[in-house]
Amino acid sequence: MTTVRGTSVDLPTPDGTADAYLAHPDDGGRYPGVLLYMNAFGLRPSLEAAARRIAAAGYTVLAPNVLYRHGRAPLIELPELISPATDPTIFERLGPMMDALTPGLAMRDAGAYLRWLADSPLTTEGPVGITGYCLGAGLALRTAGTYPDRVAAAAGFHGSHLASEEADSPHLLADRITAELYFGHADQDRSMPPEQIDRLDKALTEAGVRHTCEVYEGARHGFTQTDTAPYDEAATDRHWVALMALLKRAL
Repeated sequence: MTTVRGTSVDLPTPDGTADAYLAHPDDGGRYPGVLLYMNAFGLRPSLEAAARRIAAAGYTVLAPNVLYRHGRAPLIELPELISPATDPTIFERLGPMMDALTPGLAMRDAGAYLRWLADSPLTTEGPVGITGYCLGAGLALRTAGTYPDRVAAAAGFHGSHLASEEADSPHLLADRITAELYFGHADQDRSMPPEQIDRLDKALTEAGVRHTCEVYEGARHGFTQTDTAPYDEAATDRHWVALMALLKRAL
């Protein structure tokens, strides 16, 4: 079994310093880089465990606190089982922070994250893989479109508003993407309704992007997050199979 080392690191960005979690095989070797984009609840033990699981398969995984402008993680105190349905103040507190992360700021940060991975003695040369959850799925899609020469694979799970009618919707970057993409959508997710799933698939198809869009029946928004009420073990297992296969093919 691969021994994995997990540590906290600080990343310089054009706007300050982002705290992050780094996981990698603990043998001094160099491995393909993977950027893990968090969901709104941020860096916490469950997300760090996901980073270590990916690292155990032979990758150097960087999970930045994308909301670092509002402080180091954890940004808010979270219960052991996170459920916005029972505590709506969670999103009342996190919502303004997420809204402040504009596409421009997020992609400026993405450049810093990618540079950090490229410069790390723990990563091999060449493009990286990305996986993102909820908020992070949109960041994964944007990063693949903004830095096509740096991204070989990007996956997004239970993403929100990936193909909206807004002028800055991330699906509009489809014609710039060279990576292979995978999306696992929850069919019980009002933030990514069927019309947006279809619009995303159509945009990627028309742009000639290698991609797979799958709908996980019975799954709710956030189904991969083990410390939340929507967690779905079967859907999460399916996500791991799809993600690991994508990274293996591309990296």
